Amino acid sequence: MTPTGAARPATGSVTVRALTLLEAFTREQPNLTLSEISRRTGLPLTTVHRLAGDLTEWGALERDSSGRFSIGLRLWQVAALAPRGTLLRELALPVMEDLSQITQENVQLGVREGTEVVFVERLRGQRAVKTLTRVGSPFPIHASGLGLVLLAFAPRSVQEEVLARPLERFTERTLTSPAELRRVLAEVRRSEIAVSDRQVTMEAVSVAAPIFERPGVAIAALSIVAAADTAQVTALSQLVRAAARAIGRSLRPGGLTSSDG
Repeated sequence: MTPTGAARPATGSVTVRALTLLEAFTREQPNLTLSEISRRTGLPLTTVHRLAGDLTEWGALERDSSGRFSIGLRLWQVAALAPRGTLLRELALPVMEDLSQITQENVQLGVREGTEVVFVERLRGQRAVKTLTRVGSPFPIHASGLGLVLLAFAPRSVQEEVLARPLERFTERTLTSPAELRRVLAEVRRSEIAVSDRQVTMEAVSVAAPIFERPGVAIAALSIVAAADTAQVTALSQLVRAAARAIGRSLRPGGLTSSDG
């Protein structure tokens, strides 16, 4: 899209056209049909159909039940490699910095990529406990607090895919029973808080909350990781829930922060 909203001519390599297609999505119009993408980009509808299929298969786009497309979460994994990157990180960082300063603990931001969680940002607190996660890298979704939140609010098909396969054990406390994991996910959906108590390492507890783009749709999750022997889970739950809600409000139109500053 040009600044005036006029469609660009349908020229360039396949890569350029794919990037042009992705550029059609904006904060104000995050969900588009194939026809809308074609009009906004100037690309032929047949080209849009083919590219959208390829991008959806890779994970750059997601398609809902009504046939509308939106930017896929796999792009966060790529964007996480940039020094600062995405709107989500830009909006979340001030809140994460405040949360890290208040708690003096590790604060992490993550998104779901298929059946894994990708850590988009991590701030190391003064009382930081060792973690196994790395920004930009995928991690099994069933063990960490972030992963449990994202899995709890994932489509049922994603949950069933995770539950149907062996669940990797990291410690003696890792959830490896599908029935128990199913029970935990139901509780996370109810409370909107996930607690991973020594499930990744025996030294750490992770307390996480969903970041809702709109009611019931968790675009990301936020967590505090603290030492297992000193963590005050109730207090951390209240703090991470409030911080996640603040980030969620800023993601919505008319929220705390806009792309125009």
